[in-house]
Amino acid sequence: MTTTHAIRIERTGGPEVLQWQEVPLGEPGPGEVRVRHGAVGVNFIDVYHRTGLYPLQLPAGIGLEAAGTVEAVGEGVAGFAPGDRVAYCNGPTGAYAQARVMPARFLVKLPDGIAFDTASSMMLKGLTAQFLLRRTRKLQGGDVAVFHAAAGGVGLIAGQWARALGVELIGTAGSDEKCALALANGYAHCINYRTEDLVSRVKEITDGKGVAVVYDSVGRDTWERSLACLQPFGLMVSFGNSSGPVPPVLLTDLAAKGSLYVTRPTLMTHIADRATLEQMAAELFGVVLASQVTPIIGRRFALRDVARAHMALESRETTGSIVLEP
Repeated sequence: MTTTHAIRIERTGGPEVLQWQEVPLGEPGPGEVRVRHGAVGVNFIDVYHRTGLYPLQLPAGIGLEAAGTVEAVGEGVAGFAPGDRVAYCNGPTGAYAQARVMPARFLVKLPDGIAFDTASSMMLKGLTAQFLLRRTRKLQGGDVAVFHAAAGGVGLIAGQWARALGVELIGTAGSDEKCALALANGYAHCINYRTEDLVSRVKEITDGKGVAVVYDSVGRDTWERSLACLQPFGLMVSFGNSSGPVPPVLLTDLAAKGSLYVTRPTLMTHIADRATLEQMAAELFGVVLASQVTPIIGRRFALRDVARAHMALESRETTGSIVLEP
């Protein structure tokens, strides 16, 4: 049987549990395709899977995002053929691999103008930005919102996209250098949370009104301050917890702070419907091809060195996206 190399985990834990292994690579079955990866993306959800915060049935492959070329298609597959350029960010974990067999329904065709490394740096993050800005609440010109981790992969895409929409985004980041990067990528303001008080600065920028929406992927460390930044009837969008899960929420607190709304959306819910996935991907590819959004690759690692990539991501020393080279 043909084999390939992939990263597997047999137990949860630190980056050291990520193992480079030779694994079987079979032929695609009904509804499946075999994809040879040109590049693989790294996302914080991979850390959640590795640590067990989001449990997997072990042993397991890991990783959700990649781009590459279709090598073979199984029975009943329509719309894909050997040689097609494709990308994905959902489906079964296992993207940390040189090649894999997976269900065709999770793939989208990749336009010729978008390289594999760019695609693998933006599929999960770019579609996340799309559902945050265009679906969770459809932002329009003149809206003002806070976006945490502005210099991260999702944050930099969101900043550029918001600028194209005429939205005033207030970013947060942990250094002056990261704030400068955010400002160069569409943010109207950026607050260094290590040296500035988030709530007072947001109130200063908004003339005391607060913002309509806060987008928070940090979680525990920013939760209370995020709520305090919202105007009455504001929307708190929690879409990650890099600092740890948020504390329990008392509904009476939402009332006391101004009849606030809270949501915890996930990309996987949005793209579970095939038609919606294709529509969201088409909009993402459109803004990239129009140069309204240019995904930024901050670091590159060999696939077998993914433990180093996870350490860099968790240390918050990275900006933009991390790409693995198979």
